[in-house]
Amino acid sequence: MKRIVSDLPADLAAAVFVVLHVGPTSYLPEILDRIGPLPTHKARNGTTFEAANIYVAPPGFHLLLHDDHMMLRRGPRENLARPAIDPLFRSAALSYGATVIGVLLSGALSDGTAGLRAIKAVGGLAILQHP
Repeated sequence: MKRIVSDLPADLAAAVFVVLHVGPTSYLPEILDRIGPLPTHKARNGTTFEAANIYVAPPGFHLLLHDDHMMLRRGPRENLARPAIDPLFRSAALSYGATVIGVLLSGALSDGTAGLRAIKAVGGLAILQHP
């Protein structure tokens, strides 16, 4: 993740959303903020997002996208995780269709599988890390 974030261009024409299975505390936003050119933020419920920024799901909440803002939900765990990547991928596919690029670096159980299918179903791009 560090290498990818460090290689992103400062004028990236998209927002980046990160979901990582974490415990009750995470310093990932602060870590990623120091690595690359894009400012990194902890995702906040109801907040709009902007291109050339990275938003990280906080521990204990699924990160969803709806139109131009983020939603945090304490819905049921998916694939034994909260946050899980599937809710983000599904909501992105619903709101942004074919413009979505879903990237799965590594998975726990099958988290990401259903979400990437949703992205592909609307014409988006799915990228998987080689195991």
